[in-house]
Amino acid sequence: MNHTVLSPGADDRDLLAALKAVLAGHEDVSISTPDGSVPLPDSVRGLLVDAVTALDRGQSVTVEPHRTVLTTQEAAELLGITRPTLVRLLEAGKIPYTSPGRHRRVELADVLEFQQRERGRRGQVFEEMAHEEIPDPAAADSFVSTR
Repeated sequence: MNHTVLSPGADDRDLLAALKAVLAGHEDVSISTPDGSVPLPDSVRGLLVDAVTALDRGQSVTVEPHRTVLTTQEAAELLGITRPTLVRLLEAGKIPYTSPGRHRRVELADVLEFQQRERGRRGQVFEEMAHEEIPDPAAADSFVSTR
């Protein structure tokens, strides 16, 4: 059960911009119901801000529900890696898992936390690489033989 929304036409761009401003600009956003007003949870508000921002950029948006407990195949697909690679990460203790019976199960929250940690680690490595000094062969005082 996934739902894809295509970017609206130019006529609705002003509406999207106004909606984005309302969602992003206020901490307390609420929805009116026949029984009164209900506050919008921050997680839902963040999802709506991301969706409206993408639609405003002309992109389409797909919302797809995930179960909170995943099989190793589902977790591997979410991370974009093979199942054997995921199993190695599980066995190395990089991602917590349970084994009810013969099969491993992984919490979605743990997979997403691992994904965020990896992104942060990779960003830090790239930052360190950008600041490393690499000697310029053209600036060397002597001839450098390449063979």
